[in-house]
Amino acid sequence: MHILTCPAQLQRLEGILRKSLPLALPVFGAVLNINRGNPGQFEVLVDKWPEFGAVLARPSGEVTGGDTGHCRGGVTRRPGTCQACSEHPWVPPGRNWEVLGEGIGGALWLDLGVLGAGLGYRARWKQGPAPGVRVGSLQPSHVDLLNATWPYGGNARSRRYLAEILGRFPQVCLQDASGQPVAWVLTDHFGTGTHSYTLPEQRRRGHMQVALTVAAQRAQARGFPTFG
Repeated sequence: MHILTCPAQLQRLEGILRKSLPLALPVFGAVLNINRGNPGQFEVLVDKWPEFGAVLARPSGEVTGGDTGHCRGGVTRRPGTCQACSEHPWVPPGRNWEVLGEGIGGALWLDLGVLGAGLGYRARWKQGPAPGVRVGSLQPSHVDLLNATWPYGGNARSRRYLAEILGRFPQVCLQDASGQPVAWVLTDHFGTGTHSYTLPEQRRRGHMQVALTVAAQRAQARGFPTFG
């Protein structure tokens, strides 16, 4: 396969994949990130150009400083269809693109789904945070909290992974009056919602609804699609 490095080709690829949404989502989010500064240090490969039949997004050179060496996403094109395929270190046993390969959910519903998928209506909401709660950002010091509350966390590898995406990709955090996190949404190399959580004592107050709304609005403003 051939690595696309030309900015014009990458922009053209983005336009082609956008026309194939939502079935092209397994690779589209990665291409968007690459064309917007490439914070995840990814690369895109095609079987041929410009009449490609397969696209793969992966860490550049398959050698990274974090735990994303097996984090890949791709699509193959067939007449009238687009079949998704992917490998991801955090997919639970028995869950993969083939299992989740129907509609929007089949594209990138790992834990919480594509950021904005099913949230198109949220981008139009006007509801703000509850009294005493404000929109802020997570800090590197919060990585242990993230690791402890992630369903696939609790170990050194997951901690490194969460620290990496925390430092590289957009995230939303709701904070209380003292600045402590009460709810958050993290995104990853594919523009997906990787870790979304509300502290148990803060639930049933609409915090996640607000966090997802802000995340969807910000994603939309960056050119990432939302569906609903």
